[in-house]
Amino acid sequence: MNLNDAQKKNLIEWIAQGMKLSEIQRRIDSEFGIVMTYMEVRFLVDDLKLTPKDPEPPKPVVTDGDSTIAGPATIKGEPAKVTSKADGRIPSGQAVSVKVDTVARPNSLVSGNVTFSDGNSAEWYLDQMGRLGLSPKQAGYKPSPADLQAFQIELQEELQKLGF
Repeated sequence: MNLNDAQKKNLIEWIAQGMKLSEIQRRIDSEFGIVMTYMEVRFLVDDLKLTPKDPEPPKPVVTDGDSTIAGPATIKGEPAKVTSKADGRIPSGQAVSVKVDTVARPNSLVSGNVTFSDGNSAEWYLDQMGRLGLSPKQAGYKPSPADLQAFQIELQEELQKLGF
């Protein structure tokens, strides 16, 4: 899809304002009268060599440079402890993706899957006693402390959206 120079200028401004691609898709339709799929908008932004801004991730609460998952959390029977940097921020460039199952696995309150920044994935569950467990798909895999911290934050956000 080709846009004229004025339309491209508007698109660049929307990206600079931090608009999401779905919002840009709606604006292109409403303001330009051009119906585009999400993927077409994504390709258009890429063709213009623009990079959408990611929202600022929430900063975790850190005490003495050390952060521990609240509650009796375990990973394969071991207490799950996440050590963060002194400033409490997750290193940039790392993305952890958390999915919640629509039907929880047996003996769990809620369950789902997680993909860590290095591409490895695991199944996770939260049982009726409030214990968090991870079962990596690759035997012996242990996610980095930063990934565990990002997983905890993402999981908390996803569960809050669902009312847990």
